Amino acid sequence: MDCFSEAEGKRSHDPLYCNPGAPPATGFPVGFTDKLVVIVGAGPAGLATAALLGLAGVPYVLIERCNCIGSLWRHRTYDRLCLHLPKKFCELPLMPFPLDFSTYPMREQFLEYLESYATTFGIEPKFREAVVSAEFNGDSWWVRTKGVTSLASGGEQPKLAGNVNMYRCKWLVVATGENAEPVVPEIEGSARFKGQLMHSSDYRSGEGYADKRVLVVGCGNSGMEVSLDLSNHNARASMVVRDKVHVLPREMLGRSTFGMSMWLLKWFPVQTVDRILLMMSRVIIGDTSRLGIARPRIGPMELKAVSGKTPVLDVGTIAKIKSGNIEIFPAMRRFHDHDVEFIDGRIENFDVVILATGYRSNVPYWLKDKDFFSEKDGFPKKSKEWKGKNGLYAVGFSKRGLLGVSMDAMNISEDIVQQWRDMRMEDVREIMSNRRATCPV
Repeated sequence: MDCFSEAEGKRSHDPLYCNPGAPPATGFPVGFTDKLVVIVGAGPAGLATAALLGLAGVPYVLIERCNCIGSLWRHRTYDRLCLHLPKKFCELPLMPFPLDFSTYPMREQFLEYLESYATTFGIEPKFREAVVSAEFNGDSWWVRTKGVTSLASGGEQPKLAGNVNMYRCKWLVVATGENAEPVVPEIEGSARFKGQLMHSSDYRSGEGYADKRVLVVGCGNSGMEVSLDLSNHNARASMVVRDKVHVLPREMLGRSTFGMSMWLLKWFPVQTVDRILLMMSRVIIGDTSRLGIARPRIGPMELKAVSGKTPVLDVGTIAKIKSGNIEIFPAMRRFHDHDVEFIDGRIENFDVVILATGYRSNVPYWLKDKDFFSEKDGFPKKSKEWKGKNGLYAVGFSKRGLLGVSMDAMNISEDIVQQWRDMRMEDVREIMSNRRATCPV
């Protein structure tokens, strides 16, 4: 038996490379599963991390509360959704998009890509397991899950079964991402509104909304595209613009705006790049402030760098607003039985109100850690940080889209793999030392 084989034999009786330690304060069932790495979330972030760890031979388990991979894309997105950036900026590690996919892959194409990615790298998540707590006890992470009996919809939580599973691991990778739960704001009078009130996560297409008065609350990429889709299906669409926002054309001079921005930033400071983007945007789509969409004082790329707020990439909504097919309203004040009152005093009747108010992280609900993740918003406290203490990692929280997901996954996997290999070499050195000590003279 060589030294590496002997070391592996030793590790097989101590899979976490540490002492069992005490259970977490919340307690645990008699049975539990040992894994070196637990990854929470089987979206693009979890899949990318799993692929890289698996390729290096690091044992892991991938836990997903839904019944599929990429659940946000499969269950909580509208039919016309496509990637807002060209596919070359959205690839996961080690696998490009197929050449025959469109430049901006559609929802179904992206889901096909994720399924193919999981198959290629042999990723088999444990579906319908929701993490209810994860805490570090001084030696290991203890991750407690419950089976999911009913999937979440809108702003509701999934229904959980009574059965509990417990995992013990050395490294915990949080891959639930920035968009785990829909944000449903409290608006005065919403309970009395007799029309249809829904979150955009439950919207699929404009079919069935023809001639209905529909108000979309929110002017991010989702709000803009839902409004456009409704208008294309002959709904009488309106959109609430509550905050200042940068709207840029998706392409400039035949190139993607994002790609052009990345190229310009190689040569010019961000303020200069912003001036170029805003000048070209004004030429292509005009002055959006005249439409009721005011721009922030800080330029789009600088604002993205300091706050993570992404500019909206227009795919036709501005033209609909200019033509009068989509009407702009300011922030809402309250609901009435059949009407909506706005802060400028106007009261308008609507059949449907769709809340395109975004999503939030759900990490504070289950992770018992106050050092790395913020309890307020569920993001790492330091912007773009991917490594915490005691083997805790965050992938997909950098507010840099799928490009940021890939960068985080590569950094995390390299860090874990290096630690894993160092520990294996330490075992080999220990075995060699023991052999020399017991060798007869």
